[in-house]
Amino acid sequence: MYRYMVLARSVDERMWLLNRSGKIPFVISCQGQEGAQAGAGFALDRTRDYIAPYYRDLCLVLIYGHTAKTELLSAFGKPEDPNSGGRQMPGHFGDRQHRIISGSSPVGTQIPHAVGAALAAKMRGEDSVAYVSFGEGTSNQGDFHEAANFAGIHKLPVIFFCENNQYAISVPTKKQLGCENVADRAQGYGFEGVVVDGMDPLEVYRVMKQAVEKARTGGGPTLVEAKTYRLVPHSSDDDDRTYRSREEVEEAKRTDSLVRMKNYLLEVGLLDEEADAAIRKDVMNEVNAATAYAESAAQADPSTLMKYVYAEEESRNGDKTVH
Repeated sequence: MYRYMVLARSVDERMWLLNRSGKIPFVISCQGQEGAQAGAGFALDRTRDYIAPYYRDLCLVLIYGHTAKTELLSAFGKPEDPNSGGRQMPGHFGDRQHRIISGSSPVGTQIPHAVGAALAAKMRGEDSVAYVSFGEGTSNQGDFHEAANFAGIHKLPVIFFCENNQYAISVPTKKQLGCENVADRAQGYGFEGVVVDGMDPLEVYRVMKQAVEKARTGGGPTLVEAKTYRLVPHSSDDDDRTYRSREEVEEAKRTDSLVRMKNYLLEVGLLDEEADAAIRKDVMNEVNAATAYAESAAQADPSTLMKYVYAEEESRNGDKTVH
């Protein structure tokens, strides 16, 4: 779990460096939220459960089978990118073979999709759970409320996972919610809402494991709200100095999930400084190799520009007609 968290942070930091050096166009970051994603990811079964991640879920998709290489290919917009062949912005995860449901740019659209996957599993009698994540700002969108209502009525095997990082771009939580917690909203839809410390990966795992077992055994949905903190700007196009102080951010960094997880592992004797240095060296080698590969990988053939945009019909002589 800790290695995935370190890997996600290292890939994320590399993408910021590449963006600031003008090599990739955009970054939307997971920094500060790796612990919540690690706890959630390890509570799921990657061989049967579907995930509909949101754009910050880098650590989660790494757990589900993606690599530093695949995500850097995405950042460079290369056709080898398994998410979309380099056709979407970074953070638009999707991979059929790894049970990652493709996302879209409008926030919240993945939530009804996950509920649909849960409905399909129930109708088919399949032993799978659907998981969907989103930020607290997205919990104010109609997609969330319609999906939660439908899931509650039909007691579907779906877990709504809100990564509350305290800011919907520049708007703090206190200006977003009329209730104290996003999890409080679950009661109105007939299922349980749970608040968990999202900076504690093991506590997130405990809460998520209970939610997964409940969903798998016919107990219906759960709304889990993981309280986290976004350590960097909303994206590479945002300046967070306009809406929060540097002191606030620095205080959050002292209680970051990576710091807490490392300290825990040191305390219980599962890690020492030498082993930690070895993990970080191994991860950095992986990120360096992934960067070199992704940067040098072939660009898309311009003749494929219109592929997947318009329907194509193949004539009898093999020529294609675009409509």
